[in-house]
Amino acid sequence: MPESANPAGGGAGVAKRWRGWLRAVHRDLGYLAVGFTLIYALSGIAINHIEDWDPNFHAAERTLTITPVADVLSDAAAAAAVAAAAGTGAPDDVYRAGDEVRLTYSDGTAVTAIGDTVTVQARSPRFFFRVANWLHYNRGKAAWTYVADAYAVMLLYLAISGIFMIKGRLGLRWRGAVLVTIGIAVPLGYVLLSGGPEAKTGAAQVAQPR
Repeated sequence: MPESANPAGGGAGVAKRWRGWLRAVHRDLGYLAVGFTLIYALSGIAINHIEDWDPNFHAAERTLTITPVADVLSDAAAAAAVAAAAGTGAPDDVYRAGDEVRLTYSDGTAVTAIGDTVTVQARSPRFFFRVANWLHYNRGKAAWTYVADAYAVMLLYLAISGIFMIKGRLGLRWRGAVLVTIGIAVPLGYVLLSGGPEAKTGAAQVAQPR
């Protein structure tokens, strides 16, 4: 009897140790992924609603009244007068047409003077989202590509290991299988109902004049 019980007990011990290692690595990678997940999740929400707001900059506009710029002033003198009134400093580019003077700046600020009215449109970077979105887009950042790939591998491990961490009815035998199926069905269902990436392309092609 002891000899016949040993193989089963050994198998149970191996399974227990295997699940223990699975949980330990899952736990540590979960802690490690917190910072990455906050960046990608929050910036992802912001980018998803880019048509409703600018996720990278705050926009502000103010209007003030000045003495109209004299026609006899040179373009440089007119630009200096408008910039001094607006308090925006030396512009990067100047456009002038009659009594209209437009100043633009590398940070996105735009100053427009028409007659005695000056409109200042300024932008300031959002504290968190501009940096998070910059990392999320990952354009022209070779070093960050490896970090982002490592994070993707971590997410794959967390997703796959989570499936096998719990046994019984709360695992893949019942509840886990139902939830995994729902999680897969949602994106697949949306693709089927929306027509997928070809739906918009087809509509755009129909709308194009021949």
